[in-house]
Amino acid sequence: MKSIICVLLAGLLSPCLLQGGEWSFEVEFPAAVRNAPYSGRVLLFFTEGESEPRHGPNWFHPEPFVGIDVQNWQPDSVVIIAQNTPGLWTFPKTFVDLAAKNYKVQAVARFNDWERRAGTGVGNGYSAIVDVPKEFPAPIRLVIDKVVPERTFAESEWSKLCEVPSPLLSQFHQRPVSIRGGVILPASYHQEPERHYPVIFTIPGFGGDHFAAQRTEPIAETNTLGVEFIRVILDPSCPTGHHVFADSANNGPWSTALVTEWLPEFERRFRCLKGSRLLTGHSSGGWSSLWLQITHPDIFNGVWSTAPDSVDFRDFQQANLYRAGENAWIDPAGNRRPIARRNGEVVVWWDDFDRMEQVLGNGGQFQSFEAVFSPREADGQPRQIWNRSTGAIDPETAKAWEAYDIHRLVEQNWTTLAPKLQGKLHVFMGDQDNFYLNGATEKLKTTLERLGSDAVVEIHAGKDHSSLITPELRDRMRNEMAEHVQRRN
Repeated sequence: MKSIICVLLAGLLSPCLLQGGEWSFEVEFPAAVRNAPYSGRVLLFFTEGESEPRHGPNWFHPEPFVGIDVQNWQPDSVVIIAQNTPGLWTFPKTFVDLAAKNYKVQAVARFNDWERRAGTGVGNGYSAIVDVPKEFPAPIRLVIDKVVPERTFAESEWSKLCEVPSPLLSQFHQRPVSIRGGVILPASYHQEPERHYPVIFTIPGFGGDHFAAQRTEPIAETNTLGVEFIRVILDPSCPTGHHVFADSANNGPWSTALVTEWLPEFERRFRCLKGSRLLTGHSSGGWSSLWLQITHPDIFNGVWSTAPDSVDFRDFQQANLYRAGENAWIDPAGNRRPIARRNGEVVVWWDDFDRMEQVLGNGGQFQSFEAVFSPREADGQPRQIWNRSTGAIDPETAKAWEAYDIHRLVEQNWTTLAPKLQGKLHVFMGDQDNFYLNGATEKLKTTLERLGSDAVVEIHAGKDHSSLITPELRDRMRNEMAEHVQRRN
């Protein structure tokens, strides 16, 4: 007979017994899946749809899920997750009535603590999908008997993996850490072995990685000058989410490691044209590319950043982090603050999104920002920028974030940066950005104009986060990159 173990959450040790709750689930994992005890987050994802709920939650349409932390959970032992289990995290906070709809459920255990994704993260365990009955005569059994497999980069004649071990990051994390980039070679690369090429480094947004570079044919260059590029898609993922290639107290020296360890090895392996390193990226990748250009102006030779995350923390998705008494969840007028919109209508509120990430555990977007921008606490965790129970901004943490405020960095160092950034800055944003990122970019535009910069910062009317990059804007950026390279070589 299998034993029922105890659950440790938020420091509370309590018997895992069903105490009159309306629903309960028995969750276990066999030794064949993991032959060692597990301590960490266990999640139950629910869905009314046909896809596996572990692939969620969808940011704009999240379905319900619950989470609980276990300590020393033994193989072949049962954890009961019940409606009244002490310390249970639920999303939404006022949890749904499972009997009201035809839900299916799937269990996930976050076995891999180096993985930002919950249900699809490599090494994490998950169960089969089970129908949730309208009545709960007994706990529903869920067996976590599958593990998300490793991903392998499929190299081809035109697509190569450039993975370089990082001594700096490995020392910081006390485990082997590598920097990865997927390399796409131009059509003439193999036919002209003496030729060298300019390089476009692309940094994906939150959730993206270097696997997007896998392909079996070269990219057809469409710029009007016919300039061919080596293209690199860098991997920005880390356990806390997206490290944005910034040195930080929590993620380690990703920026320094990129330019001093990975970049020299990449240029040793591939035929790169010196002095022609261009950057681009969207969303978190847009912020990353802009950050790298500004903090390494002698290394990189131009950036085309689209819809970057907040580049001025006086408008951090509408919150002014430096304003006394500021609250992330509530605006100064006392209204609930939105975090995402679609077609002019609010689709996600800040406090709801915050709750969703708290239930999921590590690796969320808000937590990703804190991991980059915040100091490291004594317990090894990033200091929270706002109180997770009230939404109140912590002014001491906000002060520490100033070091990563791109607007402040540019303004305070403009005398030094101006000649180094001449002709290199290009930023594009939609005025209807889904995540309210346009306000910060508008402030950066005003600052750069006041400083007399030749930076191109454009706010495109009627465009949102996804509709900003039209075929016309994409072709324009490609032509500008080609022209930029020809002028400098």
